[in-house]
Amino acid sequence: MNVFSVLDQTAARHGDRGAVYLGEQCVHTWAELRDRALRLAASLRAVGRPGDRIAVASENRPELVELLFAVWAAERVYVPINYKLHPLEMQQILDDSGASVVFASPKIAAELRPVTDVPLLTLALPDYENRLAAPPSAPPRDTDPASLAWLFYTSGTTGRSKGAMLSHRNLMAMTVSHLADFDDPDECCSLVHGAPMSHGSGLYIAPYVLRGARQVIPRSAAFEPGEFLDLCDHHPGSSAFLAPTMVQRLVDTGRPRPAHLRTVVYGGGPMYVDSMKKALKAFGPIFVQLYGQGEAPMTITGLRRADHLDAEDATLGSVGYARSGVDVAVVDADDVPVAVGEVGEIVCRGDVVMSGYWRNDAATAATLRHGWLRTGDMGSFDGRGYLTLRDRSKDVVISGGSNIYPREVEEVLIEHPDVTEACVVGTPDPDWGEVVVAFVVGTASAAELDAHLLERIARFKRPKRYEYLEELPKNSYGKVLKRELRERLTR
Repeated sequence: MNVFSVLDQTAARHGDRGAVYLGEQCVHTWAELRDRALRLAASLRAVGRPGDRIAVASENRPELVELLFAVWAAERVYVPINYKLHPLEMQQILDDSGASVVFASPKIAAELRPVTDVPLLTLALPDYENRLAAPPSAPPRDTDPASLAWLFYTSGTTGRSKGAMLSHRNLMAMTVSHLADFDDPDECCSLVHGAPMSHGSGLYIAPYVLRGARQVIPRSAAFEPGEFLDLCDHHPGSSAFLAPTMVQRLVDTGRPRPAHLRTVVYGGGPMYVDSMKKALKAFGPIFVQLYGQGEAPMTITGLRRADHLDAEDATLGSVGYARSGVDVAVVDADDVPVAVGEVGEIVCRGDVVMSGYWRNDAATAATLRHGWLRTGDMGSFDGRGYLTLRDRSKDVVISGGSNIYPREVEEVLIEHPDVTEACVVGTPDPDWGEVVVAFVVGTASAAELDAHLLERIARFKRPKRYEYLEELPKNSYGKVLKRELRERLTR
């Protein structure tokens, strides 16, 4: 089994239909996309050997779709790199993965060339286009489903990135789970790539290609709310994966739901209850929530569209229930399941879970134990089987011997009408061990926030001080960089 088969099947059924779009313009049909992918695969097969890592560093571009399937057709390993990383951080991933070549956009290629000795091919220039002159390779027929397909490097918000090894079986399990649980596209639908294709939006290429849904790349190569909404007005049956901060930016436009927008899958960071209510009011019941990690791509728990309808706060504040094909548990430090309502570490197992970290046996042993993936996230189940995230285990603030979960405080802060964003971290304190500090984007004063919090949560959870920012620092996936916030406190 090779994930290339999803393109193979769709090209056979819908060869003349549009497959890849740049803005509103059709770039390739399915038959053309398959042909280009197999020609690129032939050029990759001409050098090296199966299992070689092929890195890709680029903003969202149409070439990324054909490159993804070309790498799989050549039985190589796809290594996407976050295009917003510093060139030296990109080089760390190239070194760690042992990439045999890196395909890069013109902008990224210019930045990478001075710092890397990995062979570099620039997209859209002759050194890339010449590879399409090769006769097409035959589709792969005997790929071992356990072989490596995608080397997913963690976002690096808390330190050096690690490469989660995702096999063809992992990606097919993710694909089937998405179609079973979340969305039911067909050849009259579209996937609009507003979020980075190096991350969640790219992982979702496979399920939508399997159903023949067109791939739409914004001309800006980025997320511009107005452009995104325009594309969803134009392309039929539009779906997208977006980070919560992107959803908020759509709401802030004040525009109505586009005519063809049918599904927004949100994840990759916390969506606070108040923010979700505003999004539902603005766009209606189009939202699907996922909780996943690179180590279990896009697939641990979730909330369907129907679960958002007339939902109570406890449901909207949860991350839903276990996804199809995945077992999920909450355990203590000895791997013993905790009681309903008690907080512990979230663990999961299933065909979607990675085989380990690339060339990092120590990290693999610490993360995969007894067949379960230790997520590093803290959470609790309620009596209905709904999982609520508390925080990353390392983000829990222990103050005076009491555990304080930052998300609980953030949820209340964000309810204040004069707070746009909030992030809570702990900082060392000689008397309490740690104390809570809140970083706030908004105009509410510290006294107003104290009064607001004291009406809603226990006094000991209240921040000892507030820091005001123009915006919270985030990576390109929308995750707040808590490490950077903590560093601000030590300067």
